[in-house]
Amino acid sequence: MPFYEIDGVKPVVHPSSFIHPSASIIGLVTIGKNCYIGPHASLRGDYGEIILEDGVNFQDNCIAHGFPEGLTLVRNNGHISHGAVLHGCQIGENTMVGIQSVIMDQAIIGPECMIAALSYVKPNFEAPARSIIAGCPAKIKRTVTDKEIQWKNQGTAVYQNLTKRSLATFKSCQPLTKKTTQPNKLNTPSFKPIK
Repeated sequence: MPFYEIDGVKPVVHPSSFIHPSASIIGLVTIGKNCYIGPHASLRGDYGEIILEDGVNFQDNCIAHGFPEGLTLVRNNGHISHGAVLHGCQIGENTMVGIQSVIMDQAIIGPECMIAALSYVKPNFEAPARSIIAGCPAKIKRTVTDKEIQWKNQGTAVYQNLTKRSLATFKSCQPLTKKTTQPNKLNTPSFKPIK
């Protein structure tokens, strides 16, 4: 079971969201509609509050935490990629956080931003809407293009589709011992890396 209460506070999760059984959701956490929480994700609302608004995907091994009485917030359609760490920050609507990026306390990332993989966003960093953010420490590099936003939206839609697929078909099973005539294709929408 991935849900835990602390100090009498239980997580709040909309029933249209999918939470992987290996995830850990603790305390003062609110997860909105149509969210996807991946394997081994950790949302630790044991000090401050964590809010994932509607349509957020929070992928494998991602972590959300913060200081006491702080807030970690991901706005609607936020896309938090594999292994990212969010600590007491705010991620704007329709923003993508790249693989294994770290976003620190009091950072405020505007809507429709893209944070490159392996970036380190320092405390109190602020980025306006549609910023490309990259580096260690991260800096604003340029403005996000319409093509990049379209690509990001497609990627987020793929995860919103995965939420529905997981709610409908995800279950524990015994593996097969050899190939059979089972389907060899998953019911996934087409999506490719951006060029």
